[in-house]
Amino acid sequence: MAPKKEIYMIKGTLISIIVPVYKAEAYLNRCIDSILAQTFTDWELLLIDDGSPDKSGEICDEYAKKDSRIRVIHKENGGVSSARQRGQDEACGEYTIHVDPDDWVEPTMLEELYQKAKDDNADMVICDYYTNESSLQNYIKQEPTKLDTNVVLYELFQQLHGSCWNKLVRRVCYSGKANFPKGINCCEDLIWCIQVLKCKPKISYLGKAYYHYMITTTASQSKSISAERSLQDLKMLHTLESLLDDNKAVLIAMYKRTVPYVMKRAMKTNSFDAYYFKLNFRRYSKWIITSRNHSLILRLVCLGAANGFYYCCKPFVCLMK
Repeated sequence: MAPKKEIYMIKGTLISIIVPVYKAEAYLNRCIDSILAQTFTDWELLLIDDGSPDKSGEICDEYAKKDSRIRVIHKENGGVSSARQRGQDEACGEYTIHVDPDDWVEPTMLEELYQKAKDDNADMVICDYYTNESSLQNYIKQEPTKLDTNVVLYELFQQLHGSCWNKLVRRVCYSGKANFPKGINCCEDLIWCIQVLKCKPKISYLGKAYYHYMITTTASQSKSISAERSLQDLKMLHTLESLLDDNKAVLIAMYKRTVPYVMKRAMKTNSFDAYYFKLNFRRYSKWIITSRNHSLILRLVCLGAANGFYYCCKPFVCLMK
């Protein structure tokens, strides 16, 4: 058995902020500046340069020269999951929170989340967030119906976002028990959140939005889905199955939310055939058709593809966003 990793904290470091950095030179300054503007000052900022080929690494180094609370770690490219994990391994704070490099945060985020954690003696504080797309900004409420780990776990596949950036989490409650998955760079934060929730943290909720989640059309809609990415999606699905095998209600909710999404992305490639779909997805037929998380046409298309009618269904899904 491997020796248990010692949990330690650098004196004065209450919060570790983890930022995975890759091809982020266009917006990295905005992200880091929003962290430097925090009213709460007892933090460390871990900038994980994931082998970025642009000037992101240089930008990180320049900020580190100006503020001793900033640590830059340069590593070979391994994907966002490996970058998040490296940040988690290096973190020294009592609490951790993640920020993505194309996003930014409100100045009082750390102060108010930390105060809420202390007031409620909470291991995890969930807050609301904004989505920002072009000039549009929307407020996204993230209040669980009950501050219970099983309820929050279930609602990650309903109205809650399975992100790690709107959650301040006490490091000691998950250290050595929750890790970002190797080789999966889609929904890696959801997988991490599930592992944290299975540690039974005391949860609190703060009904304010501090985080600005940037939606970029080029990244989320126009980019083609590669066969490698689709295989990662399938690996992600199997990882979720393994994690939720002991909770049937949450497992079914995951199937209904996730399986049509994974199938739709796989059908947008030209790398798979009818046998692949029947082999991997037919057993999910019951959950596909009863899902209310997706449109009826998508459910019917996925059901057909899973049951031998892949080539008839593929043209329809390719027209969907």
